[in-house]
Amino acid sequence: MRLTEANRDPPTGPDLPIRRRTPRLVGAVWALLIVNTLGSQGPETIITIPRPVIQMFTMGAVLAAFGLALVLNPRLRIRPNVYLFLLSLLLVVSVASSAQMEAGYGALLRSGRLAVFVATLWLLSPWFADSLRFVRYHIRALSAVLAVVAVGIIVAPSIALSEFYEGRLAGAIWPLSPPQIGFYAAVVIGLTILMWLGGRADRWSVVLVAGPATILLLLSHTRTATVSLVAGLTVAIGSLMLTSARARRALTWVVVVAGLVGVLLWPAVVAWFKRGEQGESLASLSGRRTVWDALLYAPRTTSEHLVGIGLSDKSFNGNSIDNSWLAVYYEQGLVGLVIATLFLACLVIAAALRPPSLERACAIFLIVYCLAASYTEAGLGDASPYLLNLALAAALLTPGGSRTRPDTHRSARSA
Repeated sequence: MRLTEANRDPPTGPDLPIRRRTPRLVGAVWALLIVNTLGSQGPETIITIPRPVIQMFTMGAVLAAFGLALVLNPRLRIRPNVYLFLLSLLLVVSVASSAQMEAGYGALLRSGRLAVFVATLWLLSPWFADSLRFVRYHIRALSAVLAVVAVGIIVAPSIALSEFYEGRLAGAIWPLSPPQIGFYAAVVIGLTILMWLGGRADRWSVVLVAGPATILLLLSHTRTATVSLVAGLTVAIGSLMLTSARARRALTWVVVVAGLVGVLLWPAVVAWFKRGEQGESLASLSGRRTVWDALLYAPRTTSEHLVGIGLSDKSFNGNSIDNSWLAVYYEQGLVGLVIATLFLACLVIAAALRPPSLERACAIFLIVYCLAASYTEAGLGDASPYLLNLALAAALLTPGGSRTRPDTHRSARSA
């Protein structure tokens, strides 16, 4: 498998020196940020890892990322970025609400982690112009996580596909829940396909990277990730149609295959999405609506209404919130909601104003995916894979970097 950098347009503009000197350690920093977002809650694993050890490992990862970023950028040079500016404002709100101690000392720890996370992204911002390199970093790091999940299936299938999650794929080596695996797999699939459509990856990349990721996505049985992947890819490929013949052919095949699946396998597709749920359970989104109603109607003070209770474990009365907007409202209040809406709106507007390019298509995929997934998953208000995805989208939409047009590159030779 090879994500190729061949046939790149000649770099131009003021960012030329930085793009030519993007250090390899930048990829290590990005990988550590992904490790930081793995989380510490999950199913049984082959070797039981105490949760404090997992938390120390993930926290250590973000601290190591910050340290490496300081080594790479000792003069603290940063590049203006609206997304990171608004994320910094959200950090201020998070610290202010967490300082009230309504969510306990854990809120301060989570605020500290978010602060280091945001500071690391600022330190990496001078290299955001080389955005497709960050896409490669993202695909490779997430593929490494998925490889660990795949190894878990081989060495301990009874644990990886245990009854705890009703047969859905979970992490047997590292405690990853089915929704987390579905998220990582969907992002790898989408970005790999787009890189292939843009001539920056060969067909073996699709076979050897997106193929296994698709199997893991299906085994995770994650509806949110599947729907978000389809929505994100459809919009992203559509954005390339005017400039890429390959994208037009790909979209045609997608429509044909979707039609055939709908005609021939519709009962199986419906059964897969239902996951054995019927009636009230399905209508309430596996009980999510009950938690959402309780959160919305719970009494709260003016301070809680405006800035929330501080960063928590994304649960209410012991139940997962599983909605990004309600989680932000609960933890960072109406002020946090406004900031989250603003940084997503800025990304959408920036993507709409950019001319068609592979960078724009990848950014659109990430934005649409996060918007679609935000309805049934939390992650827009804390250091999470969602904020990292949106940081990558912001890098892809950074003005001044070289922009590639899909048909100006020959497809990479097969590996």
